This record gives sequence, C-alpha cells and structure tokens, in this order.
Amino acid sequence: MTGGSILTPCAKTISRHAKVVIVHHLDNQGQVKSAKIYACTDMGMDAAEVLHAYQCRFQIEFLYRDGKQHAGLAHCQARSPQKLYFHLNTALTAVSLAKAAYCLSTPPQERKAFSMADVKTQYANDLLLDRFIATFGIGAQLSKINSIRERFRAIGKIAA
Repeated sequence: MTGGSILTPCAKTISRHAKVVIVHHLDNQGQVKSAKIYACTDMGMDAAEVLHAYQCRFQIEFLYRDGKQHAGLAHCQARSPQKLYFHLNTALTAVSLAKAAYCLSTPPQERKAFSMADVKTQYANDLLLDRFIATFGIGAQLSKINSIRERFRAIGKIAA
C-alpha cells in the first residue's frame, strides 16, 4: 500500500479547501491494483490521520448498522432523553460486547469477518440445544452431545 496527500486549492462542490489522500493498493508484482481517494477539509491533518479517521468512521458505521439490524436500536418508543440515551447505549453496548466476545474467543489467524447475525444464530442454537437436552432428559455431558455441539451451533450461519 502506498499513498500520499495532495493539497487542493478548492473543492468546488463544497466551496472549501480540502486535503485529498490517495491510497494505492499494490499487487504482488508492485503494480497498482486499486486506488482509494479520501478527502478532508481539516487542513491540519496529515495523510495518516485522514486515513485513520476514515477507517474509524467505517467501524462506527458498522456498529450502528448492526445495532439497527440486530439490537433494536431503531425500535425505541421512549420520549425522555434519559430513556433514549439508555436505549442507545444498551443497543450499541450489546453489539460491542458481541464483537469483543467473538474476537476474544477466536484466534486472530482463524477470524473471519464479524457477523452479528452469526452471533445471534449461534446463541439461538445454543439455547435450542440446551432446551432439547433439558426437555428430553439427555445427559448434557455425553460424548455424543459434545461431538455434535459445534456442528449444531453453526447451523444457519452465513458463510463469509
């Protein structure tokens, strides 16, 4: 990956000065495979800071997307600021904890892209298996149960 920044005199669409950062991704032969362009109106930031800000911004967007899709972020009917604040924090904390649990339980070399849907599916499968075990009086520590537990947890997960 190579990159640099260009100071443009004016970004015409927003009528402001902007710093433009161009990042080239190279293939194995050193040829440009792709290029990404980032722009920032804060002239005090250097190229590395602009790139870091965009990377953090996308992680925050993923957090809000998962919060809306899987943690009920958009389903609050409260009107008081304290209740809205609590709901927002609870939904985003649930997503953050799920991501932390995934990252801590999976070695870095085995990690795939994080999927909140997979986490929810895995916990639903755990609950269902535990309910089957309790309802049918099966010994939860039987070797047969332990051998299929991981396969059962993965049923319905998205192949990423």
